[in-house]
Amino acid sequence: MDLLNTLVDKGLRRETPTRAEALAVLATSDDDLLDVVAAAGKVRRHWFGRRVKLNYLVNLKSGLCPEDCSYCSQRLGSKADILKYTWLKPDEASEAAAAGLAGGAKRVCLVASGRGPTDRDVDRVSDTIKAIKDRNEDVEVCACLGLLSDGQAERLREAGADAYNHNLNTSESTYGDITSTHTYADRVDTVRKAHAAGLSACSGLIAGMGESDDDLVDVVFSLRELDPDSVPVNFLIPFEGTPLAKEWNLTPQRCLRILAMVRFVCPDVEVRIAGGREVHLRTMQPLALHLANSIFLGDYLTSEGQAGKADLEMIADAGFEVEGAGQVTLPEHRAGGGCGSHEGGGCGSHEGGGCGSHEGGGVCGSATAAEAGPGGSAAEEPRTDLVAVRRRGAGTDLAPNA
Repeated sequence: MDLLNTLVDKGLRRETPTRAEALAVLATSDDDLLDVVAAAGKVRRHWFGRRVKLNYLVNLKSGLCPEDCSYCSQRLGSKADILKYTWLKPDEASEAAAAGLAGGAKRVCLVASGRGPTDRDVDRVSDTIKAIKDRNEDVEVCACLGLLSDGQAERLREAGADAYNHNLNTSESTYGDITSTHTYADRVDTVRKAHAAGLSACSGLIAGMGESDDDLVDVVFSLRELDPDSVPVNFLIPFEGTPLAKEWNLTPQRCLRILAMVRFVCPDVEVRIAGGREVHLRTMQPLALHLANSIFLGDYLTSEGQAGKADLEMIADAGFEVEGAGQVTLPEHRAGGGCGSHEGGGCGSHEGGGCGSHEGGGVCGSATAAEAGPGGSAAEEPRTDLVAVRRRGAGTDLAPNA
């Protein structure tokens, strides 16, 4: 297919596809799906080989968020039956992180619900970062605390944070449809603050709220312009008790096309499969490793993922290898230059969510997957049996899943 040959050539040169080419990837048929995966896989292997980076989430503070993001189980007014607790102590968070690191995680993502941290919260997280790094000197630590005020990114970096996550989630034109308590511009500002402070910026999206292909392409091109080091791709988990509980618009095939489009637009950045992969990719998760070079290990913030042991077996069985602590994730031209803009463009650097990397996420738009054009497979019956609320790990007395 001429389209795929063109996209592979551009990906190997770090050249941005046109919008029409990105849209065409999403519009490909299921008959062409393996060709799409194979083409995007060439780009992924060129920049990242067969390495898979493992990331581990620690939910420092769960629920009780004053923001009204429609996709989130921790939102204001949520009736979702999730764990709710206030800040973990540094030693509790360090203990939780240790489980993920023992399972092979290279990066620990510290997430807290809320609009954004107070200065006292930054102190708390700084103490937690120190506690984790005292036990594991080489671990990468990413913070995801919501909107940042002036000077807070610098303080987190001084405390030892390596990265900061804040997702754009959806296109600018539809952002107001999913959240009213802050703006798209607020999110962009926080990503830029992280960049300016020298933190590795991570920003991504959430798919699955019936968004149009145009919405998906818009947000991914906006991410490329922001140039984070990694881009987490979340798939909406429709929690009962949230406004989007009835939104089941994704198929495994559409998820793979979305990941392929992100890889073509952001060829040399860390593309991470984040929340919702077990729910929507299901048995096709191994194919997604040919597109993304990073996943979360074990559970998410408020939902349970598949067993950490199963994640490791999946990676090995698919012919990939877990990226070691001594290996550099990003290609040399990115790793050496920090997070600044560069000729190849790029896209984000850690695992992500809005007020934290969270598994809910969604993109607001107009068409269901079945209406999204020739590439949109009809959505299947809701798989509510796959949405499991987290009852173990941080905030509980039970061992974490890692």
